Amino acid sequence: MKPIRDLHVSLFLSALLALLSLCAARADEATTQFKFSDPTKPGTLKIRIGRGDLVVRAGDGPAITIQSDSAAPEHAVDSDGLRVLTAASSYSFTEKDNVGTFDYGAENPGKSGEFQITVPRNTAIVVNNIWGGDIACSGIGGDIDIRSLNGEVRLDEISGGALVESTNGEIRAAIREVHEGRPLSFTSVNGSVSIRVPADSKANVRLRTQNGEIKTDFDEKALVTKVELARSHADRRPHASSGGSDVGDAGSGSVDEDAREARREAAQAVLEARREAAQAAREAALAAREGMRAAADAMGESGERLPIPPIPPIPPLPSMTGGKTVTGTLNGGGPEIQAVTVNGDVILRKASDQRK
Repeated sequence: MKPIRDLHVSLFLSALLALLSLCAARADEATTQFKFSDPTKPGTLKIRIGRGDLVVRAGDGPAITIQSDSAAPEHAVDSDGLRVLTAASSYSFTEKDNVGTFDYGAENPGKSGEFQITVPRNTAIVVNNIWGGDIACSGIGGDIDIRSLNGEVRLDEISGGALVESTNGEIRAAIREVHEGRPLSFTSVNGSVSIRVPADSKANVRLRTQNGEIKTDFDEKALVTKVELARSHADRRPHASSGGSDVGDAGSGSVDEDAREARREAAQAVLEARREAAQAAREAALAAREGMRAAADAMGESGERLPIPPIPPIPPLPSMTGGKTVTGTLNGGGPEIQAVTVNGDVILRKASDQRK
């Protein structure tokens, strides 16, 4: 009988330890609810994250629910028995005039967190991911504006307008509905852009890649397109007419074409120079951010954290030149859908296609 009793005790202790571990894990994840000033009207949620992963989901209730592993316990006590009033890893939330502002880690890039936020379905979402992390939004009916430095951006079953810009990361968007006056624009520097729309969507499309391919599963009747290729200098030179003399081919028409070609090449050189300058400015901004990351760990003689200057914004890149561009109409035309990447493929698919 003793071995059986010992077995029961052992099983009880194991279950107790598992329960305590589960409670501790749940304690580490704080869930908080907020509400807009006027829940009867669509609100806007502005999210700024220094570093971390973010999931935003649409809910059927009026509340904003934030679940996080990075919130400081309300009555945390340190090893010296002192009550902690602040914590570097906690987030802040404010709300005014139906605009909520969520802020985490913008001045302390060494910290990383994971956040799951549920919002009313028609909420407009604005996200600025400063240092890096994956971003996912699902079921949102309001407009979405996302700026990301490093990480994948994924949108599922959205029905509002969208503006997504990513420096390093893939963009994947599944559109539930395309509406007039609510354009869709997706831009990545390093990463593919994949868009799914309902097969009967009406849209004007512009798809572009510098180093990659543009692909679709829409047939040529539904998606009527034309392809623009960056021509080489030799291709752009005027060709001599097979039936004319050398003198005639060197006439005023050829001179005018040479002048136009020279102007086009000069304009392209200016754009390339602007692009290189913008890229250098981006790299300088990133270097400044990394410097601030080191400064965030610096401590003054008094033991207090040194003040950190504002984080410089990353300037946008000018429109790229060269590469391949496809423009056209989907089912006769409608709202604008634009997808651009420098390094990667651009793919436009039917939403009913479940292939990856």
